[in-house]
Amino acid sequence: MIVATLGPDGNNHVLVLGRYLATRGLADAEVRFFDDFPTAFAALVAGEVDQVLQCTAHFSHADCVGRYMHRVFPVDVFVAGSHPLVLLAQRDIATPRQVARQPATRYYTDLSGFAEEIDAPTTVAVAEGLLEGRFEAGICARQTLEAHPDKLRLVEELGPALDVWVLYGTEPLSDAHPLVV
Repeated sequence: MIVATLGPDGNNHVLVLGRYLATRGLADAEVRFFDDFPTAFAALVAGEVDQVLQCTAHFSHADCVGRYMHRVFPVDVFVAGSHPLVLLAQRDIATPRQVARQPATRYYTDLSGFAEEIDAPTTVAVAEGLLEGRFEAGICARQTLEAHPDKLRLVEELGPALDVWVLYGTEPLSDAHPLVV
């Protein structure tokens, strides 16, 4: 079985997929990472992967559901927490004017004190931008601060996001399946 999700390694999709596969006894499944969900869903329809895992909070979720209606179907659903999240800033910038965030995280805290909000595709991209100096502040995984306390400082602890996750396949569940109401 080949299961796909959003990469890169270290993001919440990878974290949750690993937990899912371990919990379901599928630790030997092959995993493929994609740069975006439209490409992952296209691979599913083409038979290149068997399933795709997506968080319903991801900004492309509604588009993928609509675009692949009647060709891709939910086959499992569950709730899982993300990496603990934080709002970080560059250590040497006392008052950051810009903040980067993955669109799903835009309401996790009050960002009105920043003059500019910058969209990033993943929280991993936010962390990379902070470390490269492209972003002054951003919402990303706490592990970024733990790995780079010399470059970053904590602005606010946000904790893990608890989200609904959907596993998609190409065969619909039967009407008798317990997930179908």
